[in-house]
Amino acid sequence: MTDISIERACERLVLDFAYFSDRQDYESLAALFVPNGAMTRPNGDELGSRDAIVKSYHGRGSGRITRHICTNIRITVESSDRARGLTYAIVYSANAARPPEAHFGIKADPRHLVGEFEDEFVRTDQGWRIASRQARFVMHTETE
Repeated sequence: MTDISIERACERLVLDFAYFSDRQDYESLAALFVPNGAMTRPNGDELGSRDAIVKSYHGRGSGRITRHICTNIRITVESSDRARGLTYAIVYSANAARPPEAHFGIKADPRHLVGEFEDEFVRTDQGWRIASRQARFVMHTETE
């Protein structure tokens, strides 16, 4: 694989993580990791397997809507089997029980979070996967 194709495969993992998280498809989200993949949540919870990741995300509750806006995805290829990444993310959330406001949709919560994902990627027999992810919030805004 070329560096560009490795970068693209890893970038796709970052984007798929946001997609599956926002759609509450936690089994597909966990499958982006190697079986013993590690993740540190922004609150400091350390998750050491796909099962732990699924369990943690199911604990968030289904009455919440999120949208992760990912940008500045920077992948550094270390070898044909390893890469690292840093991604900035803005996270919006809302209460799914709120009624939509006309064609504008549901009003977002007043707190918007700015965070980052620091990833280690590895190539496996099933393709590229996340070996570890550190998620952290760097700042937030309050709109009300």
